[in-house]
Amino acid sequence: MTDADLVAKKLALIETYVQQLRSLARPEEIGRDLREERFVEHTLQLAVQAALDVASHIASSERLGEPRTNRELFEILSRNGWLPNALATILRDMAGFRNVLVHGYTEVDPKIVRDVVENRLGDLLAFTAEIRRRLARG
Repeated sequence: MTDADLVAKKLALIETYVQQLRSLARPEEIGRDLREERFVEHTLQLAVQAALDVASHIASSERLGEPRTNRELFEILSRNGWLPNALATILRDMAGFRNVLVHGYTEVDPKIVRDVVENRLGDLLAFTAEIRRRLARG
């Protein structure tokens, strides 16, 4: 059974990180100011990791299936009615973005980082809302 308190704490973390990015980030400085770039990258990494933690906990505790990759976690939630397909696709891409940030597979494109902070933070909040809605349903 899903630990609602644990999930609630992780969802609150996501909301905190989004709020910090919205209030403190200066996206126009990404690519020019290394400190700004690192702050945004790290905070995005933390937010996406918290979403992955939630997805992993739900998939495991509800026995929804074993993902081969972190990205697949969101697909599993979608297949089992926890997330709409479109949101799962967006979050899967965010998990891939997080992998680039963490593992440095390729150089991080500052334009993508800026786009995420300017245009995609609402997707993380949509995730928190969907998970809360599903938990409330039982």
